[in-house]
Amino acid sequence: MQQYKGWEEFHNKPVEEKLPLFRQGGNIFDVIYAQQFKRTELEELFQIADRIRAISKTRTGTRFLSSLLDDKRAMLFFVQPSTRTFLSFQNACHLLGMKTSEIRDASTSSEVKGESPEDMIRTFSSYVDLIIIRHFNEGFAERAAWTLNVHASRAISVINGGSGKDQHPTQALLDIYTLERSFRDIGGLNGKKIAMVGDLKRGRTVRSLCQLLSLYEGVEFFFVAPEEFAMRGDILDALKARGNKFTLTDNFKEIMPQVDAIYSTRLQDEYDEKRESSAINYSQFIFKEEYLDLLGKNAVILHPFPRRNEIEVGVDKDPRALYWKQARNGMWLRMALILKLFGREHEVHNFA
Repeated sequence: MQQYKGWEEFHNKPVEEKLPLFRQGGNIFDVIYAQQFKRTELEELFQIADRIRAISKTRTGTRFLSSLLDDKRAMLFFVQPSTRTFLSFQNACHLLGMKTSEIRDASTSSEVKGESPEDMIRTFSSYVDLIIIRHFNEGFAERAAWTLNVHASRAISVINGGSGKDQHPTQALLDIYTLERSFRDIGGLNGKKIAMVGDLKRGRTVRSLCQLLSLYEGVEFFFVAPEEFAMRGDILDALKARGNKFTLTDNFKEIMPQVDAIYSTRLQDEYDEKRESSAINYSQFIFKEEYLDLLGKNAVILHPFPRRNEIEVGVDKDPRALYWKQARNGMWLRMALILKLFGREHEVHNFA
């Protein structure tokens, strides 16, 4: 398999040194890491998403939205299992008028014949204007963006739709959008206390969300996990550097009355090497219906899904359980992001 020169050197750089490659003219062009976003950019995306939601309520508005990117095409390269992220991106593209192609099984691509990732991505770029990637290998989306920025003959954006145990930036965007909307009328996100619960070591959604939440003043974190799956040191070091307080604990029930939001996650046992997840007693990290009385009246409960038994189904009817709204928010936020990447966001603000 051919190896493109320069990739390993780039890949081994600290994340902060890589970020300029993913911008053009000062604007984000590829979405690979949560660290790419400034708070002002988050707020702009929230405004675009809010505007899209409002426009979509009428037939005229829906027709307008479907004209915004009807000259563009997208590839959904999803070779790791996905339901919500795939459907969210697919519907975001369709609602904006984009034509989509998809590959959902690596065995149906020429990768099985020994084609390099770089050659495969450059082939995709011959047919589309945007490539959205969900891959089981960490760094694959980064590798795709590097390849197209360094070697391709025309500009093609790449969005990381989930990269191994590393990052899931667009999930973090929809999560923080959901939180921002929830707290918009009660002081915003500044100073809020957020509990992240479950397999934090291998949960890419919580890793990305921490990066975005740290952009807000005074956000405090409670990392609730079994010792074996505690939050990794790189995130803790990043929070220390930004002055965010955090607590590591395995006592879920004790912290419930203290927090403004609970972000629950499942065991990421698809990354097990020796069935280590089966040895963990996960029962103390389940949010039960009886615990609702421990939460503040303005507190919220989120989950990136898929859910197993981390949150009892009886909790769903409580208005503080926002995970179904959270899933739908993903479509609006991803529409906003795609419009921003193509520089068409001003059109939704001008719609009368």
